[in-house]
Amino acid sequence: MKRYGQAMEREILEQSSRLQENAFRYYEEALQALQSKASGFDMVLLAARGSSDNAALFARYLFEVHLGIPVSLAAPSVVTRFNRSVKYSNCLAIGISQSGAAPDVAEVLSNLKANGHTTLAITNTQGSLLTEIADASILLGVGKEESVAATKTYTASQVALYQIVRALGDSVGGDVTHLPVPELPTPEWIETARVAAEEVSGTVVRSNPVFSLARGYGFATALETALKLMECALIPCKAYSSADFEHGPKALAGHGSAAISYVGAMDGLAAQGCEILQSPIPPLGADQQPIAPVWDVIFGQWLALQTARARGLNPDKARHLSKVTETL
Repeated sequence: MKRYGQAMEREILEQSSRLQENAFRYYEEALQALQSKASGFDMVLLAARGSSDNAALFARYLFEVHLGIPVSLAAPSVVTRFNRSVKYSNCLAIGISQSGAAPDVAEVLSNLKANGHTTLAITNTQGSLLTEIADASILLGVGKEESVAATKTYTASQVALYQIVRALGDSVGGDVTHLPVPELPTPEWIETARVAAEEVSGTVVRSNPVFSLARGYGFATALETALKLMECALIPCKAYSSADFEHGPKALAGHGSAAISYVGAMDGLAAQGCEILQSPIPPLGADQQPIAPVWDVIFGQWLALQTARARGLNPDKARHLSKVTETL
């Protein structure tokens, strides 16, 4: 039998070395691009789509928790469909696109730049549309990603955003804004996540409905896990904040359902008959919890790959999808 998803597997395995190679450079480049304006931003606007949008949500928590700067996730159609300019105040606008080709993200950056705001691009593609428009760019530098499913570019985007927050915080100074140098996933962790995902992949395949649950920094991980299961394995999966899940959706969590949990055992939900599939816990100290989602999502990536294989699907060539998606 053909073993599908070889490119996705290879790119999952690359993440430890690729992140280690680039993480310090991200910090240096962020510091160089933003240090002179570090104490002056009144808000941050994050523009992205797909997996990059989930990385942006991760960054929102970092900016607001550690810097106290309000963050808005852009609605690009305000610019592209409705041709309106929003009156943002002294804004840092960050566009995130692994290909750098997203025209709606580029339009948002172009609009903010024309209105005098600072713009920054995060992309894996040198010379792309985003890099041409933004004031400065951070190139992920993780090598070409062959699989349609984003893996190494997703975690690299997370680390780049983490380092931007560090660079801004270190410039302002003080304990409130400080984030530590990030501990990054090890090859041993990638193997731990693989084994854990393999053990529960069969449950995901046979369960309906399937939920993905987390909160805070990890909410982005729940969303990214659900996205990966849908695009790679064609498994309908809905992500929720574990707090929002209590406000109605948990009524669906009975016998035959499963919840991928990034928040622990959830005994009350298990009592309803829902199968709880816990992600492994990264070996991180309390001060490193803000970077934990970079570790956690590797479990979700493996889960998507293994369930796709179980269903005879090839995540490297996901159905009806292409590597570069352009929307306006």
